[in-house]
Amino acid sequence: MDSLERFVKENREKLDRYEPSQGVWDRIDSPKSSIRAKLVYSVAAAAVLIFVIGAALFLYSSENRKERLSGIPAEVREMELFYNSMVNTLYLQARPMLTEHPEVAKELENDLARIDKICVEIKNDLKDNVSNQEVLEALIQNYTIKVHILEDMLRILKENENNTEKQNPNAL
Repeated sequence: MDSLERFVKENREKLDRYEPSQGVWDRIDSPKSSIRAKLVYSVAAAAVLIFVIGAALFLYSSENRKERLSGIPAEVREMELFYNSMVNTLYLQARPMLTEHPEVAKELENDLARIDKICVEIKNDLKDNVSNQEVLEALIQNYTIKVHILEDMLRILKENENNTEKQNPNAL
């Protein structure tokens, strides 16, 4: 038994000396109070619904505004995030090996910078002609080229590392 329950049992007579008036009981039992409660809940639900719809419209319009200002559809931005995430993941995997091969790192940096420049030009074309499917395909192709360059470079560096380990098994 917890302390509150024990306190109530021990002090029952002191606590029960006040009774609510009949008017309080009448208001509790009256149908008006349930109607009033339903009205209050309905108004609150309507206010919440209006707020949610307003927030959704605001977010939708701000997303459209971003798209209009940038000239790039949201789908293209999502695709760009996807490919950039892949590129960053592959680059992070390759970074330890690139420190051992600075000439490869420099060549990779130059190639990726060239592809980035082409992607910027394609995005500018996309702003001019959003519905042009060829422009979108060219953008996707450039991102896949970037990913393939990193995958190939990573594969070659790993093969080179494995060959070096096979030639010098005692070098650690």
